[in-house]
Amino acid sequence: MAENWSKEGPDEGGTPPSYGNEALELLEELLKIAPRDNQRLMTYLTHLKRQLQMDGEDREKARQALAEFEEAYEKLTSPANRICTYLGDKEDLAYIASGDTEFIANLDPKGELDNIKPGAKVRVNDAYTILEDLGAHLGGQVVKVSEVYDDSRLRVSMDAQGTSGRVVQRGHALKKKKIVVGDEVRMDPTFRLALEHYPHEEVRDYYLEEVPELPWSKVGGQEDAIRLIKDTIEYPLLHPEIYKKFDKKPIKGILLFGPPGCGKTLIGKATAYNLTQEYSKLKGSQVEEYFMYISGPKILNMWLGETERMVREIFTIAREKAKEGRLVFIFIDECESILRTRSSGRWLNISNTVVPQFCAEMDGLVALENVVVMLTSNRPDYIDPAVLRPERIDRKVKIGRPDKAASRDILRIYLHDNIPVTTMAHDEMAEQATEFLWRKAPETQFLTVYLRNGGREVLHWSDLVSGALLKSAVDRAKDYAIRRAIDATNIGPIGPTGQSHKEGRIGRIGRIGPISPMGPAQEPPAGDGPIGVTLEDLTNAIRAEYAENEIFPKTDSQEDWLKLLDTNAEDVASVKSIRDSGKDPLRGQIV
Repeated sequence: MAENWSKEGPDEGGTPPSYGNEALELLEELLKIAPRDNQRLMTYLTHLKRQLQMDGEDREKARQALAEFEEAYEKLTSPANRICTYLGDKEDLAYIASGDTEFIANLDPKGELDNIKPGAKVRVNDAYTILEDLGAHLGGQVVKVSEVYDDSRLRVSMDAQGTSGRVVQRGHALKKKKIVVGDEVRMDPTFRLALEHYPHEEVRDYYLEEVPELPWSKVGGQEDAIRLIKDTIEYPLLHPEIYKKFDKKPIKGILLFGPPGCGKTLIGKATAYNLTQEYSKLKGSQVEEYFMYISGPKILNMWLGETERMVREIFTIAREKAKEGRLVFIFIDECESILRTRSSGRWLNISNTVVPQFCAEMDGLVALENVVVMLTSNRPDYIDPAVLRPERIDRKVKIGRPDKAASRDILRIYLHDNIPVTTMAHDEMAEQATEFLWRKAPETQFLTVYLRNGGREVLHWSDLVSGALLKSAVDRAKDYAIRRAIDATNIGPIGPTGQSHKEGRIGRIGRIGPISPMGPAQEPPAGDGPIGVTLEDLTNAIRAEYAENEIFPKTDSQEDWLKLLDTNAEDVASVKSIRDSGKDPLRGQIV
C-alpha cells in the first residue's frame, strides 16, 4: 500500500517530498490525512513521530561513532610513515635519504611544500611521496673536519685518530660559513649533510694570535743568540734572492735551550715581532704575524692518537695562515715532553708515534717560506735525534744565564724611566743593585757542587741569576714602594720638624738616604720613607727572591738541581744547597 501510495498521492497522485527518512516522511503524510477528531489516533501518531526522531538521532550518533572507529582502525592498521632527510630538488623531483638509501620522491600536491631546506626532516608515505616538512634536525653526531674542499664538500673524521673519514656536503646553513680544519660540524642522521658548525676551541687555546710590541732593545743580553737568530731566520726571509743565488734553502726550525727563566719564550716573541716588522717593509705592506704558543705538556694526552691529532691540527692551521700571507711562528715550549727520545723496547711509548708525526709535518713545510718552527727545552738531551737533525731543526741556540752586564741591562729595562725612584738616578740604582747581586760574600753563597774529581765548587747568587728572577725582584721592590705610598695617604699633616701629627704612627719622613750596596739592609717599615723605589727596596727584593724563589728546588736532589745548573751533569757527584735560615735577614717578614 505504501509503495502504491508513494507513486500516487492521496490528494493529487504526486510523490511526497523526500526528507531522508522514509518512516518519518510516511508519518508526516499520515498526520496530514488523519481525522482530527480521532484524538487517540493522533496521540499514537505523535508518539510514533517522536520515537522515530529519537531513533534517527541514535542512528546518526552510531554512524558517527562507527566512522570514527573505522578511521582509528585504519590508522592503527596502516603502515607507519617514514621520516627521511631532504637532500634537495632538481627539475621538480625531490631527493631524500633514509639510512644508507637514497630515493627520488614526489611532493604531495595538497601540501605546502614550497620552501623545504636541504637537511630538513620530511614525512613520506609508502610511495615515498613527501607529505610534510617537519623542520630541521636538532640532533646528530658531532665530528671533526679533517679537510675542506672548494665545492661545498667537507672531509670529516669518523674516528678520534683521523684514520678513516667520509666526504659530506654542507647543509643550507653552512653554504657560506667559513670552516677550517679542526672545526667540528653536526651531521644529519644519514651522515650526508653537515648541518651546524662549531669552531674548534681546543687548538685555539694553545696559541696567541697577537704578539706585544717587543723590539730587540727590550731583550737584555743574549746578543749571541739574537745574532744567530737574525742570521738563520731573518736574513733568508728578507733576502731570498741572495739565498736562491747560492742555492741555500732557509731553515725551518730552531731550538732554544738553556736554564729556565733566561728568556727563551721572550726571545721567541721578540723574533716574531721584529721579523714581522722587517718582513712588512720588504713586502711594502703590513704583514700580520701569527704566533702559535704551544705548551708541550698541554697537548700531551693519554688517549691513543689524540696528541698526534693535535700536532696535525697545529701544522694544518699554520699552513692555512701562511697561505693567507701571514708570517707564522710555531713556538713549542717544553718540547721534550712530547718529542722525547723514542723507546726501543716492546712497551708502548707515546713518543713512538708523536715523533714520527712531528717529523712528517716538518717535512711538509718545505714549500712554505713564511713558517718558522721554534722549540724550547731545559733538557735538549731528552729530545729525539730525528727531530734535531738538519732540514728539520737546523739550528740549536744556547740561551745562557745573563752575565753581569746583561743583568744590569735587564734591571734597567724593568726599572725604566717612568717608574718613580728616589735617592739616585735609574742608571745608578741598576748599577749598584747589580754590584750587590754579583758580589762574592757569605750571604750570597747558595749551592755547593761536589765534583767527581774530588773538587768542590760554591755557587753564589750570580751563578743562578735569570731574567725572570730580576724581573720579579723589580716587581717586589715596586710593591714595597707602593705600600709606602698607600700608607702615606693615611698620614696626617707633617709638622715643621718633619714629625707626623698622627701620634705613634711612624717616624720622620725621608730619613732613608743612599746606602752602600755591600751593607745590610732591611725592608723599611710601612709608610716610613720616600715615595718611590729605593736601592734598599731593590736589594731587599733580591734577598727575598733567593730566599723563596719557586724555581729553586727545596731539597738536595741532584736531578732537580741539575735541571737548573749550566754545567756538565757527568762531572757532578752531588749537590747540596746552602740554607742558613738563622742568618736570613728577611726571616719572619712579609715579603
